[in-house]
Amino acid sequence: MTAQHRNKVWIWIGSIFGILILIVAFGAMFLSARWKPILTEKIKSGVYNGSHHLYRIDFKSINLNVITGSLALRNVTLIPDTAVFDSLKKKQLAPAHTFELKLKKLQISRVGILTAYFKKRIDVNEILLQKPSINMIFNKVTRKPDSIKDEKSLYEQISKTFKSVHVKSIKIIDADFDYINKTAAKKTKNSIKHLDINIKDFLLDSLSGNDTTRFYYIKDASFQIAGYKSITKDKMYAMKVDTIKGSTASKKITVKGFKLTPLYDELTFARKYKIQKDRYNLSFDKIEFNGVDFIGLNTDQKLHAKSLRIGPANVEVFMSRESPPPGFDKGRNYPHMALKRLNIPTLIDTVKLRNINVKYAEFNPASKKIGSVDFKALTGNILNVTNDSLQLRKKSHALADLNSLLMGTGKLNVKIDFNLTDNNGAFTYSGNLGKFDLKNLNPLSKALGLIEIESGDVKHIDFSANGNLRSASGKMNMLYTNLKIKLLSDNIDGEGTKEKGFLSFLANAILVKNENPQKGEAPRTASMANTRINSASFFNLMWKTVFVGIKDIVGVGVVPEKNPVKQQKVIAKKIREQKRADRKAARKARREKN
Repeated sequence: MTAQHRNKVWIWIGSIFGILILIVAFGAMFLSARWKPILTEKIKSGVYNGSHHLYRIDFKSINLNVITGSLALRNVTLIPDTAVFDSLKKKQLAPAHTFELKLKKLQISRVGILTAYFKKRIDVNEILLQKPSINMIFNKVTRKPDSIKDEKSLYEQISKTFKSVHVKSIKIIDADFDYINKTAAKKTKNSIKHLDINIKDFLLDSLSGNDTTRFYYIKDASFQIAGYKSITKDKMYAMKVDTIKGSTASKKITVKGFKLTPLYDELTFARKYKIQKDRYNLSFDKIEFNGVDFIGLNTDQKLHAKSLRIGPANVEVFMSRESPPPGFDKGRNYPHMALKRLNIPTLIDTVKLRNINVKYAEFNPASKKIGSVDFKALTGNILNVTNDSLQLRKKSHALADLNSLLMGTGKLNVKIDFNLTDNNGAFTYSGNLGKFDLKNLNPLSKALGLIEIESGDVKHIDFSANGNLRSASGKMNMLYTNLKIKLLSDNIDGEGTKEKGFLSFLANAILVKNENPQKGEAPRTASMANTRINSASFFNLMWKTVFVGIKDIVGVGVVPEKNPVKQQKVIAKKIREQKRADRKAARKARREKN
């Protein structure tokens, strides 16, 4: 065969292929143009009829590529019909959640068109929604007891048209998500920006509805929020979260890098309020829910998790006694009383606290100093944390077993038993402290108690008490040696905190017992009792009750403690007088300058 003849053959073959490509291209264009109105009608009627007329979908245009099996919808909106929802609600057939969706483009890739047409199976590689706006609306609805039996399953609704629907991946990227709760007395709205959702292996066929490894026909639905930042509504804190992740397959929700940072220093923050206000500085490396019941969370708005692990973390709380106490009773913020007020029924089998550093600081206007106490490396478990009525019938107590290092050195163990059903906030607690140098308490005692501890070695402390919203009482044992203290004057008049030398001598010589047990005597024990004032917290009641027992054992229990309410009024009066004097001096200075 000559070269010229071979060239003619290749030209002939190339021409045939070129013609075939043109035929396929024009055929695809023809089918695409022909199928566009059919697909448009099918999609709209499918959504409308498949949702029992609850939803309507609309879009500006549809692009179909028969060769690649891709489909794109532009300017898509999905809106529920409120009249239909109200009708379904009256019939007790309405879903708990409805959705509103807006997005620029919905992309469907590699649809098996021939498989769908000839074999009645829909196979899709990926559905992609980029930067959608999603509203998820929760309505409290009741369902007919037999509605689940009577209502056709999702597969039964499509089985006459298709044998199965399989989507390998559904991705929602960079969504603006609003969760709207219409069940509360006042409608609430929570917004999330930059939300990513990834749904893997959606399968709808005759068997998938009974597949226990799937969550609503899905092998896994995961989400992620990255780089969340905001300023709180009161403009007092900056909030930051590195990532929030969740997965139905792993049954986990993980929060990393959560920080709540005050925008002002301690006293500036406190002085922006007319009453005492706690200032929080929080930093949590990791918060993780395990064994989450996502189905119950979605359908019944119930949070049930096997465990909640918190830590490592740093928690700092500051409060100034300079301002008058708040008008409400802080007893409502007892941990188990606050748990009752949660809007969502909650059951966490075990809360695991791991390596949490806790610091409480307080400004005492009497000394004009900030005193603080530290609990380092707080670790332990809290069992049966719940406000769920069904669970409370089985177990009505939450049990905490916590270990920490008091001021970073003393090994402290505390056990707390919370009665979750008692209206008077009943609880019991007990604890023990190992060897401890009492001088480590000076950062607390000097500023808040106006006592400096010169020496004192604790061998062992143990205590137990019963408490409620109003008071606590119990017993105390404390073994120690070499106790010596200094009494300090207040600094209300701005003259500086001073040592009360003679009174300190008398206290050490007459009142304070420098050891327990004393030579030739049995160890002393003490009864302890304390009544909580409205402005005092749960933990304030606990430690002040223990402090009463310590005072009694060391010999100063006979010294009456100043009434905190009266003391607060005296301090407030002197602060007002000082402010008036400062304003008067400032006016005088301005006049002399002019």
